[in-house]
Amino acid sequence: MSRVLAPLSSSSPRRPLLLSPWKRWMLIVTMPTVGVLVMFVVFQRSLIYAPFVEKSLPAKAVPLPTGRVHDVTVRSEDHYDLCGWLVLAKGNAAGSPEQVDAQLAQGRPVVLYFGGNAGNRNYRALELRMLSDAGADAVIFDYRGYGDSSGEPSEEGLARDARAVWRFATETKKIEPRRILLFGESLGGGVAIRLASELSQKETPPAGLILRSTFSSLTDAGAYHFPWLPVRSVLIDRFPSNERIREVTCPLLQFHGRKDTIIPLRLGRKLFAAAPEMSASGIAKQFVELSNADHNDVMETSGPEIAKAVSKFLLVVVPQ
Repeated sequence: MSRVLAPLSSSSPRRPLLLSPWKRWMLIVTMPTVGVLVMFVVFQRSLIYAPFVEKSLPAKAVPLPTGRVHDVTVRSEDHYDLCGWLVLAKGNAAGSPEQVDAQLAQGRPVVLYFGGNAGNRNYRALELRMLSDAGADAVIFDYRGYGDSSGEPSEEGLARDARAVWRFATETKKIEPRRILLFGESLGGGVAIRLASELSQKETPPAGLILRSTFSSLTDAGAYHFPWLPVRSVLIDRFPSNERIREVTCPLLQFHGRKDTIIPLRLGRKLFAAAPEMSASGIAKQFVELSNADHNDVMETSGPEIAKAVSKFLLVVVPQ
């Protein structure tokens, strides 16, 4: 004998919810945008940082004469090994750590170089040669996760790396802050500005700050590239350089390409406008607009112009 199954509820069964044509259209339109936003939020650091990892980057690979380039390693405060090179100025060489220290004690300007978001230190040979030819010693390290340095990059991590490099120069190598300049390229400009701001507030500023092709903030740069996304709300690493540069008290020299398609010239100008008009020592800030430069061809298109301005700046901020 068959049974009649009773309904689970005494109420009438619900009709399926139907979306109006307008709501269905809105769902179709917005779902791809939501998907892109979710992907951006989850993978944003892989969009910001593009390290080229290498097993080893020995100093002998640098196309400079023997004795000019030396391997160095620094330990960050959170225990990451940062590998780099120390490059002596043109016409100088050393064959041992003691001789390197003797060279650094001669009073030349020392430039700490902070690279951009892609590659590693092996891609900055033109910059290193330019600084060396200008009469400066230079130190370049790969951030955590770049080159042969351990760890993974983030804004806070790169700030720790910058502080470690500064301690290496001032404490390990005993170089006076008045001889040290910070050079920040692209994303490295955000790293260098933060370090310069922190040091200025401690009243131990570097001798100078050189910026190339950098942004007012990473949120500004992100909004430029992704205008349809709420970048300013979801970005984790923000690099608010236009706020931090207000605290910088050392002399400033800034370069930017007129044809820059990665960080438009207006963002470089916005950053420059936020900087103090003069350093604490009375040196006016300088902006050099590179008429033929994009973002990644600066040294190739404008190398002599940059070298001339950097050489003059070094003589002003670190008199010999």
